[in-house]
Amino acid sequence: MVIIIGAGLSGLLTAYRLKKEGIPFKILEARNRVGGRIHTLYTANHAPVEMGATWFGPQHKHLIALLKELEINAFEQHTDRKIFYQTSTISQLEIPDQEPSYRISGGSSQLIHTLVKKLDESDILFHQSVKEIRIHKNSVEVIANGTFVGNSVVLAVPPKLWAKRILFDPPLPKELMNVAEQTHTWMVDSIKVALTYEQPFWQQENIPATLFSNIGPVTEFYDHCNHERTQYALCGFVHTSFKNLSNLERKVGVINQLKNIFGLRVEEFMDYRECVWSKETHTFEASDHFLYPHQNNGNPIFSGSFFDDKLLISSTESAAEFPGYMDGAVFSGNLIAHRIQELQQS
Repeated sequence: MVIIIGAGLSGLLTAYRLKKEGIPFKILEARNRVGGRIHTLYTANHAPVEMGATWFGPQHKHLIALLKELEINAFEQHTDRKIFYQTSTISQLEIPDQEPSYRISGGSSQLIHTLVKKLDESDILFHQSVKEIRIHKNSVEVIANGTFVGNSVVLAVPPKLWAKRILFDPPLPKELMNVAEQTHTWMVDSIKVALTYEQPFWQQENIPATLFSNIGPVTEFYDHCNHERTQYALCGFVHTSFKNLSNLERKVGVINQLKNIFGLRVEEFMDYRECVWSKETHTFEASDHFLYPHQNNGNPIFSGSFFDDKLLISSTESAAEFPGYMDGAVFSGNLIAHRIQELQQS
């Protein structure tokens, strides 16, 4: 039995690969939902909006291969030749052609839900916040809201979370713990915001949907319509300095800023949604020191062998390729599943 901690992309992909090989596993998830930092919000008759991971590029071969394997479509992100650029004034700038980015049809969570459908309902246990992992000679013992015993355990959550929240017996190597505690958690500083609309007023008025701002609260904003362009939305980022405001205070600031840029029709939104990732208990963990974006992501120490391969490290932060992106999570999920298969055969 393999015990996988975390039902994000890397954990679910590992489980999917193990399922195909007939290797027993159990996923322990602290939240009441799957997906981790992939989190699409769905409302009837509204465009799906991304509160987490959204875009990928043609260089992200591992993710693209997985989407093809699972028969999930993708589409090119709508881009504007002109953008709004806000400093002390608001201007429109023409930008050069850029390499396209892509989104997953039906929302990023379409990938998560497709993987979950490949599993059995009993394979994932929710509300299981892991407190302790005990490594024995021939087994591992994981203490959460119950006790789970297996042959090995996969840490498929951000390194800083397991380093600071889980007690290991015997302790993990000091160097590994130090690196893990100083590993930046992807998305943790982000505030995502999305507005859904009955009509794409920006398209009707032939104005850019893209905004870059140096004064905020919104720092970036993009067209976020669905693949078919039958449901309409704008989505982007709010500067992290606004995280301590209330939801209402942020909302008022966002709408006032966007109204000054896009015009009064901004106020015609059907829904306003936001996610402050530093408020997400199962993503955020305070740092003892300042961490720069992607710090220690992909550090080779995470690919080491621990306790005779009874403990394996996954997650996008641990990936040797494209750490801190969805592609990195896929890389890690594939790698760890392959290592487990090899260990089963040895």
